[in-house]
Amino acid sequence: MSHVKSILNYIWSGWGAISSLLLLMAFWEFGNSLYGSFILPTPLESFSALWVELENENGWSFVWITTQRAILGFLLSIAIGSTLGVMAGLSMTTARAARPIVTFLLGVPPISWIVLALLWFGMGGMAPVFTVLVTTLPLTFASAVQGTRTLDHRFLDMSKVYKVPLSMKIWDFYLPHILSYLFPAWINALGMAWKITIMAELLASNDGIGAGMALARVNLETATAMGWILATVLLLLAFEYLCLEPLKRHLESWRQENVIMGIK
Repeated sequence: MSHVKSILNYIWSGWGAISSLLLLMAFWEFGNSLYGSFILPTPLESFSALWVELENENGWSFVWITTQRAILGFLLSIAIGSTLGVMAGLSMTTARAARPIVTFLLGVPPISWIVLALLWFGMGGMAPVFTVLVTTLPLTFASAVQGTRTLDHRFLDMSKVYKVPLSMKIWDFYLPHILSYLFPAWINALGMAWKITIMAELLASNDGIGAGMALARVNLETATAMGWILATVLLLLAFEYLCLEPLKRHLESWRQENVIMGIK
């Protein structure tokens, strides 16, 4: 019964997202009625322009290239940042030593990292991946540190008294608590990954969605530019709701059960 309710809640959250998207489309249409298609094409015109681009020789390859770069940078960020963050959270000295480095990384604008990546790696796929990694890593690192440092030591002491196995402590105590801090950071990092990848491609690549947007800008094709933006948003939503959200619900099944049972 609890699994059925969990599935229904997941479907309902999807309908909520669809409703907000439909509301956005309504405002979009209203903006088109005010400013015209050259400034703000309608959603239908944008989708039509996107379909034309996807039917071209490089259309789907551009989408795939951008997806690879964004996801690779994102996965490297969550793997490195989360691991180092947990290690730093277990050691106050390490956390204090890492704080200035994290502050420095957060203070550097993404565009600056793109310029440096161009100088270091040249035109190609490494520049977007590196930029995504270095700009999103502080988010995952800081959340992992916070999640690790807020572990309730009373449970740790109790687990020592009852000689709880290490595997049980990791899967039933450490992991659920830390993930409750990590998942919001991962979702933010995912959104940043797509934006930064396309920004880097627009300035430093001859392929990918960013390159397609750069070409649309040169040709003054607003509908095509909006179409590529729609493609980016759809890819982001698909990865979040088809990959991250099911993973979150699986790893945080205890939270869903508590909500169903009325436990806060």
